[in-house]
Amino acid sequence: MTAPTRVLVCDDQMLVRTGLVTIIDAQPDLEVAGECGDGRTAVDLAEKLRPDVVVMDIRMPVLDGIGATRLLAGAGARNPVKILVVTTFNLDEYVYEALRAGACGFLLKDAPPAQLLHGIRTVASGAALLDPEVTRRLVGRYAARIRPAEGGAHDSPLTPRELEVLRHIADGLSNSEIAATLMISQETVKTFVSRILAKLGLRDRVQAVIYAYRNGLVT
Repeated sequence: MTAPTRVLVCDDQMLVRTGLVTIIDAQPDLEVAGECGDGRTAVDLAEKLRPDVVVMDIRMPVLDGIGATRLLAGAGARNPVKILVVTTFNLDEYVYEALRAGACGFLLKDAPPAQLLHGIRTVASGAALLDPEVTRRLVGRYAARIRPAEGGAHDSPLTPRELEVLRHIADGLSNSEIAATLMISQETVKTFVSRILAKLGLRDRVQAVIYAYRNGLVT
């Protein structure tokens, strides 16, 4: 049998944390490896327990979720951990910062349990979790904070078709939606996405969205 996905739950609200732990532990393919209520402990436990996924709240004492995410999944992390951020929508600016810090995706705290479980499994598989509608509102709203890179899209190594696919990714479209829009197969879209990430040295679709906004490909 395949070993269950091990999850570390980090949230300073006891009731919320208990609810998350209960939902996760009830799944045969998931297992709670540990839990904590502050970012500093989250970093320590993640380095000690090496969970497959960390469910990370943003607003926590001692060290917030953004700082913890940066230490565990940022550019300087020796062994990056997959992090799924959970937050309330009125704190979406912090979610954007968490994504830049290295989080693989985010969910709203009022998401139904099935969506939370899907998010954990998605992140554990190595994919990024981006809700299209929330992504458009989130990154679009705070795009002005992203300093455009010098040279912008003119210096991009991407082909015109790859740039077109990247714009659709930044708009929050799924692979199937991109395929329908461009009238190509989903496998072709997957190939384009892989090429885009490889050429730009990006980890996942989250970073691709940020790249697109930084380089003025979308507004």
